[in-house]
Amino acid sequence: MRNIKTFNMFFSLVFLVFIVLPNPSMMAQEPKFPDSIFLLAGQSNMAGRGVIMPGQATPSSPNILQLGLNHTWFEAHEPLHKEVDEGKRCGIGPGMSFAKTVLAMEPNMGVIGLVPCARGGTGLKQWARGSKLYDNLLQRAHASTKSGGKIKGLLWFQGETDTNSTEDALLYETRLPKFFNDLRDDLHLPDLPIVQVALASGYHSDLITTVRQAQLFLCLKNVRTVDAWGLPLGLDGLHLNTEGAVRLGQMLAHTFLSFRPKHKWVGSRKFGYRIFYSTTMYFINKNS
Repeated sequence: MRNIKTFNMFFSLVFLVFIVLPNPSMMAQEPKFPDSIFLLAGQSNMAGRGVIMPGQATPSSPNILQLGLNHTWFEAHEPLHKEVDEGKRCGIGPGMSFAKTVLAMEPNMGVIGLVPCARGGTGLKQWARGSKLYDNLLQRAHASTKSGGKIKGLLWFQGETDTNSTEDALLYETRLPKFFNDLRDDLHLPDLPIVQVALASGYHSDLITTVRQAQLFLCLKNVRTVDAWGLPLGLDGLHLNTEGAVRLGQMLAHTFLSFRPKHKWVGSRKFGYRIFYSTTMYFINKNS
Protein backbone atom coordinates (compact mmCIF):
# COMPACT_ATOMS: atom_id res chain seq x y z
CA MET A 1 0.00 0.00 0.00
CA ARG A 2 2.85 2.37 0.87
CA ASN A 3 4.45 1.73 -2.53
CA ILE A 4 1.17 2.54 -4.26
CA LYS A 5 0.89 5.86 -2.41
CA THR A 6 4.50 6.73 -3.29
CA PHE A 7 3.86 5.95 -6.95
CA ASN A 8 0.67 8.06 -6.95
CA MET A 9 2.53 11.03 -5.42
CA PHE A 10 5.33 10.70 -7.99
CA PHE A 11 2.84 10.48 -10.85
CA SER A 12 0.99 13.56 -9.54
CA LEU A 13 4.24 15.55 -9.36
CA VAL A 14 5.19 14.57 -12.92
CA PHE A 15 1.70 15.53 -14.11
CA LEU A 16 1.97 18.94 -12.40
CA VAL A 17 5.36 19.58 -14.01
CA PHE A 18 3.86 19.01 -17.45
CA ILE A 19 0.90 21.25 -16.65
CA VAL A 20 2.84 24.12 -15.03
CA LEU A 21 5.94 24.21 -17.26
CA PRO A 22 5.36 25.43 -20.82
CA ASN A 23 5.94 22.98 -23.66
CA PRO A 24 8.78 24.40 -25.81
CA SER A 25 7.09 23.16 -28.99
CA MET A 26 3.93 25.08 -28.07
CA MET A 27 5.63 28.29 -27.00
CA ALA A 28 5.35 31.21 -29.38
CA GLN A 29 8.77 31.92 -30.87
CA GLU A 30 10.27 35.31 -30.22
CA PRO A 31 10.19 37.34 -33.42
CA LYS A 32 13.61 37.77 -35.02
CA PHE A 33 14.77 41.04 -36.55
CA PRO A 34 17.76 41.80 -38.77
CA ASP A 35 20.97 43.50 -37.77
CA SER A 36 22.33 44.14 -41.28
CA ILE A 37 19.86 45.17 -43.99
CA PHE A 38 20.40 45.10 -47.76
CA LEU A 39 18.17 46.63 -50.41
CA LEU A 40 17.76 44.58 -53.60
CA ALA A 41 16.63 46.66 -56.57
CA GLY A 42 16.71 46.78 -60.36
CA GLN A 43 14.92 44.57 -62.84
CA SER A 44 14.40 40.91 -63.65
CA ASN A 45 17.95 39.62 -63.22
CA MET A 46 17.94 40.96 -59.66
CA ALA A 47 14.44 39.62 -59.03
CA GLY A 48 15.62 36.27 -60.40
CA ARG A 49 14.51 34.02 -63.23
CA GLY A 50 16.62 30.95 -62.46
CA VAL A 51 14.82 27.63 -62.15
CA ILE A 52 14.08 26.74 -58.52
CA MET A 53 15.45 23.31 -57.66
CA PRO A 54 13.90 20.97 -55.03
CA GLY A 55 14.45 22.29 -51.52
CA GLN A 56 15.37 25.83 -52.59
CA ALA A 57 11.88 27.21 -51.95
CA THR A 58 12.09 26.54 -48.20
CA PRO A 59 13.91 28.72 -45.63
CA SER A 60 17.55 27.68 -45.39
CA SER A 61 18.78 29.80 -42.47
CA PRO A 62 17.05 31.44 -39.49
CA ASN A 63 19.67 34.20 -39.80
CA ILE A 64 18.51 35.35 -43.24
CA LEU A 65 15.21 37.25 -43.25
CA GLN A 66 13.20 39.03 -45.92
CA LEU A 67 10.79 41.93 -45.67
CA GLY A 68 7.27 41.10 -46.80
CA LEU A 69 4.81 43.42 -48.51
CA ASN A 70 3.19 44.07 -45.14
CA HIS A 71 6.57 45.22 -43.78
CA THR A 72 7.03 42.24 -41.46
CA TRP A 73 10.13 40.06 -41.32
CA PHE A 74 10.13 36.33 -41.93
CA GLU A 75 12.70 33.67 -42.85
CA ALA A 76 13.88 34.25 -46.39
CA HIS A 77 13.26 31.71 -49.12
CA GLU A 78 13.17 31.55 -52.89
CA PRO A 79 11.73 33.15 -54.86
CA LEU A 80 12.59 36.29 -52.88
CA HIS A 81 10.68 38.62 -55.23
CA LYS A 82 7.49 36.59 -55.61
CA GLU A 83 5.37 39.20 -53.81
CA VAL A 84 7.14 42.25 -55.21
CA ASP A 85 7.66 41.41 -58.90
CA GLU A 86 3.99 40.65 -59.37
CA GLY A 87 2.75 39.04 -62.54
CA LYS A 88 6.19 37.68 -63.40
CA ARG A 89 7.67 34.19 -63.19
CA CYS A 90 10.11 34.74 -60.37
CA GLY A 91 12.86 32.26 -59.62
CA ILE A 92 16.40 32.13 -58.29
CA GLY A 93 18.17 35.49 -58.15
CA PRO A 94 21.45 36.55 -56.53
CA GLY A 95 19.96 37.67 -53.20
CA MET A 96 19.99 34.44 -51.19
CA SER A 97 23.42 33.43 -52.46
CA PHE A 98 24.70 36.89 -51.50
CA ALA A 99 23.35 36.59 -47.94
CA LYS A 100 24.68 33.05 -47.41
CA THR A 101 28.14 34.02 -48.65
CA VAL A 102 28.29 37.15 -46.48
CA LEU A 103 27.30 35.16 -43.38
CA ALA A 104 29.85 32.45 -44.15
CA MET A 105 32.65 34.98 -44.56
CA GLU A 106 31.58 37.53 -41.93
CA PRO A 107 29.43 35.98 -39.15
CA ASN A 108 29.70 39.24 -37.19
CA MET A 109 27.20 40.78 -39.61
CA GLY A 110 24.54 39.14 -37.43
CA VAL A 111 21.08 38.43 -38.80
CA ILE A 112 20.81 39.59 -42.42
CA GLY A 113 17.63 41.23 -43.70
CA LEU A 114 16.91 41.33 -47.45
CA VAL A 115 14.49 43.92 -48.82
CA PRO A 116 13.28 42.80 -52.28
CA CYS A 117 12.32 45.77 -54.49
CA ALA A 118 13.26 44.76 -58.06
CA ARG A 119 10.70 44.85 -60.87
CA GLY A 120 11.16 43.04 -64.16
CA GLY A 121 11.17 44.97 -67.44
CA THR A 122 11.77 48.39 -65.89
CA GLY A 123 14.01 51.07 -67.39
CA LEU A 124 16.23 53.39 -65.37
CA LYS A 125 13.94 56.38 -65.98
CA GLN A 126 11.19 54.46 -64.17
CA TRP A 127 13.39 54.51 -61.05
CA ALA A 128 13.91 58.27 -61.08
CA ARG A 129 13.18 60.26 -57.92
CA GLY A 130 9.42 60.75 -57.50
CA SER A 131 8.44 57.66 -59.52
CA LYS A 132 6.32 54.85 -58.13
CA LEU A 133 9.26 52.44 -58.07
CA TYR A 134 11.53 54.97 -56.37
CA ASP A 135 8.93 55.84 -53.74
CA ASN A 136 8.29 52.15 -53.05
CA LEU A 137 12.02 51.54 -52.62
CA LEU A 138 12.24 54.44 -50.15
CA GLN A 139 9.15 53.33 -48.25
CA ARG A 140 10.39 49.76 -47.88
CA ALA A 141 13.87 50.95 -46.92
CA HIS A 142 12.47 53.14 -44.14
CA ALA A 143 10.14 50.35 -42.95
CA SER A 144 13.04 47.89 -42.79
CA THR A 145 14.81 49.89 -40.08
CA LYS A 146 11.84 50.21 -37.71
CA SER A 147 13.01 47.21 -35.69
CA GLY A 148 16.48 48.65 -35.15
CA GLY A 149 18.55 47.17 -37.98
CA LYS A 150 20.90 49.26 -40.12
CA ILE A 151 20.91 49.51 -43.91
CA LYS A 152 24.35 48.28 -44.92
CA GLY A 153 24.11 48.47 -48.68
CA LEU A 154 22.21 48.56 -51.96
CA LEU A 155 22.55 45.77 -54.52
CA TRP A 156 21.56 47.11 -57.94
CA PHE A 157 21.20 45.13 -61.20
CA GLN A 158 19.39 46.96 -63.99
CA GLY A 159 19.88 48.18 -67.55
CA GLU A 160 18.72 45.50 -69.98
CA THR A 161 15.57 47.47 -70.82
CA ASP A 162 17.67 50.55 -71.60
CA THR A 163 19.46 48.63 -74.38
CA ASN A 164 16.19 48.67 -76.32
CA SER A 165 16.29 52.44 -76.87
CA THR A 166 19.13 54.56 -78.21
CA GLU A 167 17.95 57.56 -76.18
CA ASP A 168 17.78 55.60 -72.92
CA ALA A 169 21.17 53.98 -73.51
CA LEU A 170 22.83 57.35 -74.17
CA LEU A 171 21.21 58.94 -71.11
CA TYR A 172 22.21 56.07 -68.84
CA GLU A 173 25.53 57.74 -68.07
CA THR A 174 23.82 60.72 -66.41
CA ARG A 175 20.74 58.99 -65.03
CA LEU A 176 22.62 56.33 -63.05
CA PRO A 177 24.74 58.57 -60.78
CA LYS A 178 21.74 60.86 -60.23
CA PHE A 179 19.66 57.89 -59.09
CA PHE A 180 22.35 56.76 -56.65
CA ASN A 181 22.88 60.27 -55.28
CA ASP A 182 19.14 60.95 -54.92
CA LEU A 183 18.62 57.68 -53.07
CA ARG A 184 21.47 58.37 -50.67
CA ASP A 185 20.12 61.86 -50.01
CA ASP A 186 16.59 60.64 -49.31
CA LEU A 187 17.82 57.82 -47.06
CA HIS A 188 20.14 60.27 -45.25
CA LEU A 189 22.98 57.83 -45.92
CA PRO A 190 25.52 59.83 -47.95
CA ASP A 191 28.15 57.06 -47.80
CA LEU A 192 25.82 54.11 -48.38
CA PRO A 193 27.83 51.28 -49.99
CA ILE A 194 26.39 50.41 -53.41
CA VAL A 195 27.32 47.33 -55.42
CA GLN A 196 25.97 47.50 -58.95
CA VAL A 197 26.14 44.88 -61.69
CA ALA A 198 27.37 45.54 -65.23
CA LEU A 199 25.10 43.86 -67.76
CA ALA A 200 25.40 40.23 -68.75
CA SER A 201 22.94 40.63 -71.63
CA GLY A 202 20.55 42.97 -73.40
CA TYR A 203 18.75 43.58 -76.67
CA HIS A 204 21.04 45.44 -79.11
CA SER A 205 24.78 44.81 -78.99
CA ASP A 206 25.85 48.41 -79.64
CA LEU A 207 23.51 49.70 -76.92
CA ILE A 208 24.63 46.97 -74.53
CA THR A 209 28.14 48.34 -74.94
CA THR A 210 26.92 51.89 -74.28
CA VAL A 211 25.14 50.93 -71.05
CA ARG A 212 27.98 48.70 -69.87
CA GLN A 213 30.48 51.51 -70.35
CA ALA A 214 28.30 53.83 -68.26
CA GLN A 215 28.23 51.18 -65.53
CA LEU A 216 31.87 50.11 -65.64
CA PHE A 217 33.30 53.63 -65.73
CA LEU A 218 31.02 55.14 -63.11
CA CYS A 219 33.07 56.92 -60.46
CA LEU A 220 31.17 57.61 -57.25
CA LYS A 221 32.36 57.23 -53.71
CA ASN A 222 31.52 53.82 -52.21
CA VAL A 223 30.14 52.45 -55.47
CA ARG A 224 31.68 49.26 -56.81
CA THR A 225 30.80 47.27 -59.87
CA VAL A 226 30.60 43.54 -60.48
CA ASP A 227 30.80 42.56 -64.15
CA ALA A 228 28.30 39.79 -64.94
CA TRP A 229 29.48 39.42 -68.54
CA GLY A 230 30.20 35.76 -69.23
CA LEU A 231 27.98 34.32 -66.52
CA PRO A 232 25.70 31.55 -67.84
CA LEU A 233 22.32 32.62 -69.24
CA GLY A 234 19.04 30.79 -69.61
CA LEU A 235 17.54 29.64 -72.91
CA ASP A 236 16.14 33.12 -73.57
CA GLY A 237 19.68 34.53 -73.73
CA LEU A 238 18.62 37.42 -71.49
CA HIS A 239 18.27 36.13 -67.94
CA LEU A 240 20.89 34.47 -65.78
CA ASN A 241 20.18 30.81 -65.19
CA THR A 242 20.30 29.33 -61.68
CA GLU A 243 24.05 28.76 -61.76
CA GLY A 244 24.69 32.28 -63.02
CA ALA A 245 22.46 33.87 -60.39
CA VAL A 246 24.10 31.93 -57.56
CA ARG A 247 27.60 32.80 -58.77
CA LEU A 248 26.61 36.46 -59.11
CA GLY A 249 25.38 36.47 -55.51
CA GLN A 250 28.76 35.16 -54.38
CA MET A 251 30.54 37.84 -56.41
CA LEU A 252 28.30 40.54 -54.92
CA ALA A 253 29.12 39.28 -51.43
CA HIS A 254 32.87 39.36 -52.05
CA THR A 255 32.57 42.84 -53.50
CA PHE A 256 30.46 44.16 -50.63
CA LEU A 257 32.89 42.75 -48.10
CA SER A 258 35.74 44.55 -49.85
CA PHE A 259 34.33 47.73 -48.26
CA ARG A 260 35.48 46.25 -44.94
CA PRO A 261 39.24 46.63 -44.26
CA LYS A 262 40.13 43.00 -43.64
CA HIS A 263 38.48 41.92 -46.91
CA LYS A 264 40.30 44.39 -49.14
CA TRP A 265 41.59 41.75 -51.56
CA VAL A 266 39.22 38.94 -52.50
CA GLY A 267 40.70 37.50 -55.70
CA SER A 268 39.78 33.83 -55.72
CA ARG A 269 39.29 30.82 -57.94
CA LYS A 270 36.88 29.23 -55.47
CA PHE A 271 33.77 29.75 -57.58
CA GLY A 272 35.30 28.99 -60.99
CA TYR A 273 36.31 32.52 -61.92
CA ARG A 274 38.80 35.07 -60.71
CA ILE A 275 37.80 38.47 -59.40
CA PHE A 276 40.23 41.35 -59.84
CA TYR A 277 39.97 44.45 -57.69
CA SER A 278 40.45 47.97 -58.98
CA THR A 279 39.47 51.36 -57.57
CA THR A 280 35.81 51.10 -58.45
CA MET A 281 35.04 47.68 -59.88
CA TYR A 282 35.48 43.94 -60.02
CA PHE A 283 35.53 42.04 -63.25
CA ILE A 284 35.71 38.40 -64.29
CA ASN A 285 38.68 36.89 -66.04
CA LYS A 286 37.61 33.34 -66.78
CA ASN A 287 40.88 32.51 -68.56
CA SER A 288 43.19 33.35 -65.68
